[in-house]
Amino acid sequence: MAERIENSNEEKKNLSFVEQIIEQDLAEGKNGGRIQTRFPPEPNGYLHIGHAKAICMDFGAAEKFNGTCNLRFDDTNPSKEKDEYVENILSDISWLGFKWENIYYASEYFQKLWDFAVWMIKNGHAYIDEQTSEQIAEQKGTPTKLVRHHHIGIDPWKKVFPCLRK
Repeated sequence: MAERIENSNEEKKNLSFVEQIIEQDLAEGKNGGRIQTRFPPEPNGYLHIGHAKAICMDFGAAEKFNGTCNLRFDDTNPSKEKDEYVENILSDISWLGFKWENIYYASEYFQKLWDFAVWMIKNGHAYIDEQTSEQIAEQKGTPTKLVRHHHIGIDPWKKVFPCLRK
């Protein structure tokens, strides 16, 4: 019996933290036992090794747990995106041996996202930051200028994250 527990723990150690979470969710019956992942590339260039790792994680987890993986192109910057990149991404995913369930585009949801943002603001769950870009840079820094003593205070976030009200 002790050997069996040891093997079970050894197998558990071989699972990534994501796979451990999936197993726990399945054991608890979350989402009716359905596993669905997504890979959200931006179609503004060719994929690199980091993308390959994400593809293997997203598609691999879905495959391992008999789920599905969708592609959701994050096409939020039309001036940099090209059909050529979409076609290459599809080809690369296929070359890695994975199949997607559905293809979606974030741009298809812009109106829904806009409506949701307006709803959140009207209901006090979000706010509009009316600072100028210079004020924001001074407060938060820039990629080339670090602000070491940055503190935004917790009050503005209490409405957005109720868990901070403690």
